[in-house]
Amino acid sequence: MALPLLMIVLGLIVLVWSADLFVEGAAALAVFLGMPPLLIGMVVIGFGTSAPELTVSALSAWQGSPGIALGNAYGSNITNIALILGCVALINPIAVHSKILKKELPVLFAATLLVLGLIFDGELSRLDAVIHLGVFGLVMAWIIKEGLRNKTDALEREVSYELAEHPISRDQALIQLLAGLAFLVLSSRLLVWGAVSIAHNLGVSDLIIGLTVVAIGTSLPELASSVVAACKGENDLALGNILGSNLFNTLAVVGLAGVIEPMKIPAEIIYRDWPLMAALTASLFVVNYKRKELGRINRIEGGGLLAIYIAYTLYLINTIVGA
Repeated sequence: MALPLLMIVLGLIVLVWSADLFVEGAAALAVFLGMPPLLIGMVVIGFGTSAPELTVSALSAWQGSPGIALGNAYGSNITNIALILGCVALINPIAVHSKILKKELPVLFAATLLVLGLIFDGELSRLDAVIHLGVFGLVMAWIIKEGLRNKTDALEREVSYELAEHPISRDQALIQLLAGLAFLVLSSRLLVWGAVSIAHNLGVSDLIIGLTVVAIGTSLPELASSVVAACKGENDLALGNILGSNLFNTLAVVGLAGVIEPMKIPAEIIYRDWPLMAALTASLFVVNYKRKELGRINRIEGGGLLAIYIAYTLYLINTIVGA
């Protein structure tokens, strides 16, 4: 038991470090390639912070651990909204001004509903996975179109400031990108091996481990970047990280895992985890639209999100203890 625990801890530490290295290198390289700051924020940073989820879920599917692959993706979405946005709102109420982010939220909710239709039969076939990836491609095309059309968006200003604050050379950016990717794969292998070993030793399902330890661990880059952005008053960037990450997890991460290895969908995902993920996504509409305008999550609402996450995690822990 000691060695798997050590591998999980070591894997998580390297995973967070390598994800930051990868995103920073990718963002800097995008600047040299002439990509607009708004697209860097939405595509490179928003999706790049989900690189840990992608590598962990892909490796889990490849190694025959579908529970970790699915639990990591859906558990990370729950963690991103309930834990991370909850913590961010407690630190600094989230007031969002980006028009694109306001459009992105309905897209995320629609993608969440689509997922239920594809997995409701209890199976993620290779065709289902290809549909996931196809829809993700369409979403990417829409995001790029919106990013090129809205060049004065609030998110663009925040990303421009961040890029100017941390300048690096082209060669350094490329080295960081490649090194980050290599260490992402290495740390993901350590994490998956440790998580599977712990699950087997405790006699609990891979899904529970994926929803708890792995999901929290792979969401640490989003937590770090969102908290830092919130402390700087960069609310659009903080929320953009979460929305971009959840879109990526819902469509690309699950889609790639399913293409690698079609899998059965545990019943718990359909009646327990997906409904919570959908409800949390819908709650972002409720807390915003009640003011007849999008754009604010206050501390009380943040505390409510955090309370939901704690209750959900305690329920899962109780499942482990009772196993």
